[in-house]
Amino acid sequence: MEKLPENPAILLLEDGKVFRGKAAGAIGTTAGEIAFNTGMTGYQEIFTDPSYYGQILIMATSHIGNYGEHIDEIESDTIKIAGVVTKKFSENFSRLGASGSLQKYFERDGKVGIRDVDTRALIRHIRNKGAMNAIISSEISDVEELKKKLAEVPSMEGLELSSKVACKTAYEVGDPAAEHRVAVLDLGAKKNIVRCLVERGSFCKIFPMNTPVAEMEAWNPDGYMLSNGPGDPGAMEDTIQLTREILDLNKPVFGICLGHQIIALSQGLKTIKMFNGHRGINHPIRNIIAGKGEITSQNHGFVVDMESAENNKEIEITHIHLNDDTLAGLRLKNKPVFCVQYHPESSPGPHDSRYLFDDFIKAMEGTKSSVTT
Repeated sequence: MEKLPENPAILLLEDGKVFRGKAAGAIGTTAGEIAFNTGMTGYQEIFTDPSYYGQILIMATSHIGNYGEHIDEIESDTIKIAGVVTKKFSENFSRLGASGSLQKYFERDGKVGIRDVDTRALIRHIRNKGAMNAIISSEISDVEELKKKLAEVPSMEGLELSSKVACKTAYEVGDPAAEHRVAVLDLGAKKNIVRCLVERGSFCKIFPMNTPVAEMEAWNPDGYMLSNGPGDPGAMEDTIQLTREILDLNKPVFGICLGHQIIALSQGLKTIKMFNGHRGINHPIRNIIAGKGEITSQNHGFVVDMESAENNKEIEITHIHLNDDTLAGLRLKNKPVFCVQYHPESSPGPHDSRYLFDDFIKAMEGTKSSVTT
C-alpha cells in the first residue's frame, strides 16, 4: 500500500470557484487550463500525451491509480499534464506487469494533484462556464495569494506550446530496410503514432518542428506525418508555412489532431477555440466517404471551422463528429493529403480508425508506383 500525502490542497478556478481536497503526487503549486477527460481507462497514456502539456486534467472516472504504472503504456518519456484532479487517487494498485504506484510516478516527475474532490460537480461547473485557467496548491492555503498567481497564467488561446514538448534532435525508429520511409514532423508526437507506422513496414525519422524541408527531403522520405501536439495552432505561423512547403512536394501527407489543424490553416481555413474541448475515448465519428461510424479517442480544445472548410473548393470534408457536428477530418482534392481531428493510433473502438494508417501506406505505394511507371 502506498501512503498518500495528507496535506490539504486547494483548487481555484479562474472564475473564483474553490474546491478543497487533499494532496496527490508531489507537494507544490501548479497552474494551467483546466479540462476533463471522460475515459474510464488509460490514465497513463493520457497523462503522458504531449497534447495535454500546460493543462490541469480532471479525470471523470472515480478511481485513478488502481492499476498502477506500466512501462508499455506511455506516450512520451514523462508526465505532460500540468496537474491532476481526481475523486479517488488510489493507495493500492494491482496488475500483472505494473512497475509501481501512480503516487511514486507523480512524485518522480514532480507533478502536483488534488484528490477527494467532487469531480462530478466540478465537471458540471466547467461544462456550464467553459474552458478557463485554474491553479492547484498543496503548499499555499491563502486563496487570495493563489488568485494573484493565477492572474499571471496566460490563456491557452494564442499560446504556442509544441516547442516545449517536441524533440530537439532528429532520431530514427524502425528498420532502415523497410519498404517505406516516413518523415514525422514532431509537434508533440505520441509514441504510438510512430509504432503504428513501423508496424506497417515504415522506417520513420522524427524531425524537430523547425526542420527545413530541404533537410527532411535529403533523407528521401516517401511521405510525411504531421503529429499531434499542444497549444493554439493559430500561434504557429512558422509551422504553417513549413507545412505549405511540405504540401508543395506533392507527396502523401497524413495529419493527426494538431497536424490536422496546421494542414487546414496552411490552406486558408480557420481554427476556433472550443467552449469545451473533446477529451475522451468514446467520441462517435461518421466517415462520410465510407458511410460508417467510428468510436474514437480525442483530445483537443481547438477545432477547424466548418464554414471555412465548406467554402474552400479544394477541400473535401471526410469526417464529422456526431455529438456536435464539428469537422473531424478532411482531404485535399488536388493532392494526396488527408488529416483527422482524432487519434487513430489509440484503441477505443478498439481499432475502428487504424485504417487511416493503411490509407497512408497505400498513398505512398501509389505515389511510388506512378514514379516508376
